[in-house]
Amino acid sequence: MSSVDMTQAPHTPATADGTVRYDTPTLARLGQVVSDLLDQAGDRVDDPAWVDHARHAWEDGPTQVRRTVREFRRHSGPDGSLVLRRLPISARDLPPTPMVKGSVQHMPSLPAAILLLFAAGLGDPAAFAAEKSGALVQDVVPVPGQEEVQGNVGSVELTFHTENAFHPHRPDYVMLLCLRPDHEGTAELRTSCVRRVLPLLKPGTREALGRPEYVTEAPPSFGPAGGGTAHAVLTGDPDDPDWCVDEAATRGVTPEARAALAELGEVVHRTYTAVRLRPGDLAVVDNRVTLHGRSAFNPRYDGRDRWLQRTFAFSDLRRSRDHRPGDGTVLVK
Repeated sequence: MSSVDMTQAPHTPATADGTVRYDTPTLARLGQVVSDLLDQAGDRVDDPAWVDHARHAWEDGPTQVRRTVREFRRHSGPDGSLVLRRLPISARDLPPTPMVKGSVQHMPSLPAAILLLFAAGLGDPAAFAAEKSGALVQDVVPVPGQEEVQGNVGSVELTFHTENAFHPHRPDYVMLLCLRPDHEGTAELRTSCVRRVLPLLKPGTREALGRPEYVTEAPPSFGPAGGGTAHAVLTGDPDDPDWCVDEAATRGVTPEARAALAELGEVVHRTYTAVRLRPGDLAVVDNRVTLHGRSAFNPRYDGRDRWLQRTFAFSDLRRSRDHRPGDGTVLVK
């Protein structure tokens, strides 16, 4: 994970473990902003007024925090990801980990307020009607009977993917806030950035990944998969491209494309970065340049299982205007 440690002087290199750790006064100020947001906003975090309050509250946040996010937005670094450690979520006061498919959070809480606050710093929060009922704050928890699912309800290894790779309006950022780790504390969030992978690919592979010879199916959380439109894996500046691929759902439609995907997969699995999230840790993944996945873990379904909450942020919400009725926060197609 790449970042700048804002508890030190500006432009200080990233910490040894590639994360951000704020000092006590900064965390206290952030906690006060979050508390004020909860006091002032309404009783449903999906309401437009709640999102407006979060956007305004962001401007009151600590300078160090806003600087971190601003610099990350400008350039997400060689790893395309960021981890902010030990944010104030009152982990000791958490209810049992949810165990139902489609679990979301509509009611205000410290974790929900933090997610929407940082979404405002990154752009605007939005969600998809077909996934988690369009809720802005979504639970990522293991669900009994869903262990093998390649999605947010499973507990087997989650393969590397661009979030919603099949969709024309993918989120620019995926935020994952840890409320509770797995029992053994071994589950890893894994990331792989195109900026690390690209120099390791053969020239012919890079060329093949830039041709529109790939199709990506919708993930299980969107219901029955359908056929996708042919697309390239690499797009944009050849020296610093975006990429779009899902190991479990993207297939090449030519022999060259299939060979390129095989080489890409080998390099990604050989070079990925892993981090273990603890309560209050917020991971931000630049979905344009970084794939993410997760190692397997063993749920016990005892109310103390791993619990992350997720929110998507879009840097330019206007691009998806025709997908969002009433200029709302839910993409319906």
